[in-house]
Amino acid sequence: MCNFNATHLAKAHAKAMDTTVDEIGPDIYRISTWMPDITEHGFTFNQFLLTGDEPFLFHCGHRQLFPLVSAAINKVMPIEKLRWIAFGHLEADECGAVNLMLAAAPQAEVIHSPLAIMVSLTDLCDRPPVPAPDGVLDTGGHRLQFIATPHVPHNWEAGLWFDEATSTLLAGDLLTHVGKCPALTESDCSAPALETEGFFHATGLTTNLLPTIEQLAALNPTTLAIMHGSSYTGDGAAQLRALADGYGAMMGASVQ
Repeated sequence: MCNFNATHLAKAHAKAMDTTVDEIGPDIYRISTWMPDITEHGFTFNQFLLTGDEPFLFHCGHRQLFPLVSAAINKVMPIEKLRWIAFGHLEADECGAVNLMLAAAPQAEVIHSPLAIMVSLTDLCDRPPVPAPDGVLDTGGHRLQFIATPHVPHNWEAGLWFDEATSTLLAGDLLTHVGKCPALTESDCSAPALETEGFFHATGLTTNLLPTIEQLAALNPTTLAIMHGSSYTGDGAAQLRALADGYGAMMGASVQ
């Protein structure tokens, strides 16, 4: 979704100090690598580790960043104890290191929608992936619900997870913003996300965009775990609806 290449990855690999770990919610850890050369303000690539009886990782990171990301996971817990590996959609920054993760965690399984499994993951993953349940995935500390979000913000197989136990939406590429940001903020993140969309143009402005964002807002999340930028704590529904309003304005449509 953004303009980076192997040079940016190599530079980030050489700067282990730029990968940080912060607890942004109860047993929810944000692993963040900042790349200063992407946009004039830099750009963050974040993974989220949910610990518990069956630790759950949302996003694997780029394959070339695996040494940094795996070392960060090991600061929280032994990586070999990972049980579930998930990501929003198929893109290098979300799942480039998936097979390295599977090799490092012998009991881990990739979990995603039946569509993602059929279209890509059965072929791509070194171990067979498993479909997300229709109800809740109870990991012993977190209660995770999979929400299919096709083409929101992009890719047919896109989907996000909501943790009922902590009211946390693993929001993926929604609300992307640039800069070297704090791990967690109470400041508005919808306006920076709309500004970022103005130059990335990464979101599919389709007819299901606004209804899908409203579906997510109706969950009333109090934490938004954002892949690029700061995570947010507060009225997550208001942030999502402000994002939808902005997209509605771009599309010349009114938000119902």
